[in-house]
Order: sequence, then C-alpha cells, then structure tokens
Amino acid sequence: MATLRELSADLLSGALPVDAAQPMAPRMIAEAVAPRTTFVSSFANVTAFGTDDGLVLIDTGSFVLAEPTRACLRAADPTPVSTAVWTHGHVDHCFGVELYERESNRPVHVIAHTAVPRRFERYRLTRGWNQAVNTRQFQTGAQFPGEFRAPDELVSDRRSLDVGGRRFELQHALGETDDHLWVWVPDAGVVCTGDLFIWASPNCGNPQKVQRFPREWAAALRAMDALGAEVLCPGHGVPIYGTANVHRALDETASLLESLVDQVIALMNAGARLDRILAEVKAPAALLARPYLSPVYDEPEFVVRNLYRLYGGWWDGNPAHLKPAREVAVAAELAQLAGGAGKLAARAEEVAASGDLALASHLVELAVTAAPDDPAIRAVRAAIYTRRASNERSLMARGVFTTAAKESR
Repeated sequence: MATLRELSADLLSGALPVDAAQPMAPRMIAEAVAPRTTFVSSFANVTAFGTDDGLVLIDTGSFVLAEPTRACLRAADPTPVSTAVWTHGHVDHCFGVELYERESNRPVHVIAHTAVPRRFERYRLTRGWNQAVNTRQFQTGAQFPGEFRAPDELVSDRRSLDVGGRRFELQHALGETDDHLWVWVPDAGVVCTGDLFIWASPNCGNPQKVQRFPREWAAALRAMDALGAEVLCPGHGVPIYGTANVHRALDETASLLESLVDQVIALMNAGARLDRILAEVKAPAALLARPYLSPVYDEPEFVVRNLYRLYGGWWDGNPAHLKPAREVAVAAELAQLAGGAGKLAARAEEVAASGDLALASHLVELAVTAAPDDPAIRAVRAAIYTRRASNERSLMARGVFTTAAKESR
C-alpha cells in the first residue's frame, strides 16, 4: 500500500488521476508528517501533535468513524490526549472525545469557536431535516446524531495556545462554516486547514446547507499561504508536502473562489438576474483541472447560487417568482395546454434523448406534478433522473438526482 506521502506526490504530479484514487476517501492510515506530528487519514482527518503534556488533536473524528480513527492513531501513538481543537462543528469532525477520556481516565480539554454551541442547538432543532439531507447527499441510512459534547473553551477570533512546550496559533475564519478555526503550528511548519481545504473544489455552495462565505474563505487561504508552511494537513484528503506545493494549493484554491466572487458581484452590480448570472459566470477551467480542485463534491454553479443568496437574498429577480403560483397549479395549466400530462412526459423523453437532461427534468417534473399517480409518467421520471445522476461528477448533484429516481420507482 502506498504511503500518504507517495499518494500525495502521485496525485499532484498527475501520475494518479483523482477519479482513480479519490483523495477524500478515508484510508485509515496514520503517518508521521513532521517531528512529533501524526496525521490520520479518515473522514474527517485527525492530526495529532505530541507535547510534554500529552497529545493535542486537531479534530477528533466523525460520528460514524470515531472509534476506528482512534484505533488507527493509537497504533501509531498511544500517548494520552490532553487537548482537542475542533476546526468546526460538522459531525464528521467533532466526535470521539469521550473515547480518549475513557481510555486514559482523564478529561480532554476541548476548544472550539464561539458559534459551535449555536450550531449544535440548530442540529437538535432540525435533526429530521439533517437526516433527510444526509440521506440524499451521501445515500446512507446513518442516523444523524442528536447529542453533542460541549466544548470546554470558546475562541471568538484568535488564540495563541501553549500546551506542553508547543505553541498552536488558532485563527477564526468564515468559510464553509461560520464557526471555523484553522491552526498553525510554527515549530512543525504545519498548517491544519480543516475544511478550508479538502482536495476538491471548495464546498462553498452546498444546495442543502446553510450559508457559506466564499470571499472570506479566500482571504483565510491567503493568510495561511503567507505563513510558508512546509506541510498542509487538510480536513479531507491527503497531506501536501513542501512549501512550493502548499503555496500552489492554497493560492489556486483562493484564486478559484476569488474569480467566482468577482464575476458574480460584477453582474449583480449591473442588475443581472440570477438566471443570467448562472449562464455567464465561468470558473477558470485551468483551475478546475487541478487535482485538488476537481468538482467531485460541490461545484462552482452551486457556489454562484450561494453568492447570490449571500449578497442579494432569496429572490432570483424574476417577478413571477416573488409570489409564485403553486407548482401543482402551473403543472395542471401547462399539461392542459400540451394536451395532457402524458404529452409532457413524452416530450420530456424526446428532449432527454437529444441530450438536454436539464430541460427534460423540467418537463417531467411538470408531468408528474400534474399526474402524480400515473405509473408511466413516474417511470419516465425515474429513467431521466437515473441517467442524469450517472452523468454528474459532483456528489451533491448525483445524490439529489439519484434520490429523485428512487422516489419515482
């Protein structure tokens, strides 16, 4: 089995295509990346720093993989854990603390951003919604958690932390979340980015999640880049080694976000509707071709929508959409004009056969909304979304379309 360092080198050089070895996948490998520094490849990753007072962990594991992640780390370093820093409150990053406390019979001091408790309260409030989102997004039946370990110390902006003779610089940033901390460890030359870097096009537009912050995210990447780190430990994916490689990864990820921000804001300032903005904004193709910026999870079109929502609100500029008729009323009227819902479905099949699956999806949605109990129309819908899912590269789009196909079957 290749080491994480070898895998990183092969991915960066292009010797190993991203689609052949998804870098975000949990590999359950623990490997030294710097003196007294162990990186554990999981979903999400954990980075452990040795100190004279015990280990400092950057993130602690997901609610489904916390125990195997702990076991993987323990095979490499059995030192008791003193402190844990959560980069944010997503449920793949902040579980498993009690496992370390139980094994050593000593408390772990958990540090997180001040917005993490608010996130946990929202998760309790909307547990059913998050369960539905995860089912669609990941095609999994794993139950979304309802209980969360509270952090012991909260950081609002920045914090210089000294533990057992080592210094850890914690810095807040808006990005994928509003509660994000990234960590710089000067004596190791290691920057822990959390999900500000994930070996994929930034997860900054997720259509089923709350607001993300592309402009501030890019600024955080620029701040990390200025440190001259020798090793980048990401929230997902393999480490990146060497100052030149780290610089390029951070610089290009920031540039991708900045390009989308600049284009969207320019069009908004010109009074463009969302539909025009979606048609005209283009992510730089050269950046999307980079192995750590492939749109395999989120995708730029979703980031554009998120930017519009951030700066312009939910109305897309079409006056008919401000207080729209109910979908069933529109579908019934158009079905009548077309000569029946079956005619709409038949046209959807023709359009899909021509290759325009986006337009076909609109037509079949009208048909099934007008005649929801027609098995023939439901079969057409299932076929269109099955085909559409197979053509999508991003996990998020693929998950939504796969779920739509399942519903119609």
